[in-house]
Amino acid sequence: MAFLELYKDRLKHNYSYLEKLFKERHIEWGVVTKLLCGNEDYIREVINLGAKEIHDSRISNLEVVKKIDPTVQTVYIKPPAKRSISHVVKYADVSFNSSFTTIKLLSEEAARQNKMHKIIIMIEMGDLREGVLGENVIEFYAKVFELPNINITGIGTNLNCLHGVMPSQDKLIQLSLYKQLIEAKFNRDIPWVSGGTSVTIPLLLKEMRPMGINHFRVGEILYFGLNLFTMKTVEGMKDDVFKLYAEIIELYEKPKVPIGELAENPSGELMQINEEDYGKTSYRAIIDIGLLDISPEYLIPDDPKLEVTGASSDMLVIDLGQTTGNYQVGDLLSFKLRYMGALSILNSDYIDKKII
Repeated sequence: MAFLELYKDRLKHNYSYLEKLFKERHIEWGVVTKLLCGNEDYIREVINLGAKEIHDSRISNLEVVKKIDPTVQTVYIKPPAKRSISHVVKYADVSFNSSFTTIKLLSEEAARQNKMHKIIIMIEMGDLREGVLGENVIEFYAKVFELPNINITGIGTNLNCLHGVMPSQDKLIQLSLYKQLIEAKFNRDIPWVSGGTSVTIPLLLKEMRPMGINHFRVGEILYFGLNLFTMKTVEGMKDDVFKLYAEIIELYEKPKVPIGELAENPSGELMQINEEDYGKTSYRAIIDIGLLDISPEYLIPDDPKLEVTGASSDMLVIDLGQTTGNYQVGDLLSFKLRYMGALSILNSDYIDKKII
């Protein structure tokens, strides 16, 4: 059976790297745990590192956080759905918002629960996901400031996650200026300017972060050590916090080209034949994971000679080349994962999760 391993020492190494990076620059930060898909053991490991603020996009995952340690500040990082308002107020100390209608409902529910609910108002900065348009910011804040049981604790933005718009000095300066404008207009303090995610870390490393950006919410770089500008590992960080292991369940030398009339496979793909492959063979291993668990594009074999050549719902085919490479049935192949691949694996009930 395929299984995933999380390496505690590597996770701790990356956490310590980021903690030092932020502390030296007087930046507050929280860990985004949505990748962990509510796995209680993995979330506990993050909290044990010393994380005092956890961000997630699933209320059930924040409920797990509160179960482990009620003192951790929980942050719900997408605009709440109307039907989840009561649970958001119950399990999230802070929520990201961009709709006045939703904030009004949060205000009413917070009053019912006798709570003060904190919010970060998201501003649209070009990636066209969630966010209030810049020309509406002042009017929007004016209405929200009148609501009881709501504490505006920050202004924020999201970049890169939808259309790939990258953060820049100019965009982050603009976000900081919105904060100054709001504070001057309403004589209110806005503690956080939350413009930082994993994709913003390279600007921080180059000392290109506007000083007004004082809050980061970080997930991907913690688990993968990846510079999202260069797509290379950040110097001093680990890229193998997670490892996926899958077992070889068949290994034969087979033709490189299918035999027979070709049609679309169940994934809707029609195989393109390379004429140079006619008459050639290679050793092909089948491993015990498939499209149900992960898309092959998110797998990075530790053995660079291996190539994922095909996939069905429950099996992947690996081309070993002209030799078996001393592999045999029953051996484990190991893989690093890209973010979306790890998300799929962690969300799969069919993959065991271990801590090393």
